[in-house]
Amino acid sequence: MLKQQITDDMKAAMKGGDKPRLGVIRLILAAIKQKEVDERIELNDEQVLAILDKMVKQRRDSITQYEDAGRTELADQEKFEVGIIQEYLPEQLDEAAILAMIDEAIAETGAASMKDMGKLMGVLKPKLQGRADMGQASALVKQKLS
Repeated sequence: MLKQQITDDMKAAMKGGDKPRLGVIRLILAAIKQKEVDERIELNDEQVLAILDKMVKQRRDSITQYEDAGRTELADQEKFEVGIIQEYLPEQLDEAAILAMIDEAIAETGAASMKDMGKLMGVLKPKLQGRADMGQASALVKQKLS
């Protein structure tokens, strides 16, 4: 399980004295634990991937804001955190692969117009979770359906 791998990596970082990496891994585990406590459930790998995906998105937003404000040291810290978090995400898909999945989902759902976007995204989201930027996928879906 992904959660167990993250916990094992935390132990390895503690033993190795890698404090920056340890801090990021603790942030990941805290986010997972928070979700488990809030919902009183044990998260599966798909739910953990959703949390990791959300964390990466938050950090990318922060990087943009820090760079706009001229705070490069804070942007660099966020970039470091993104790098660590992405180690636990599956390999990112390129645009051609995303388009192929969109075409497959359109064939599966019979989506023909923008009215069908919600249904189409419902099918795509589990397949793309953690493997692609959902904003980019949404834009590509809009292009296909319009």
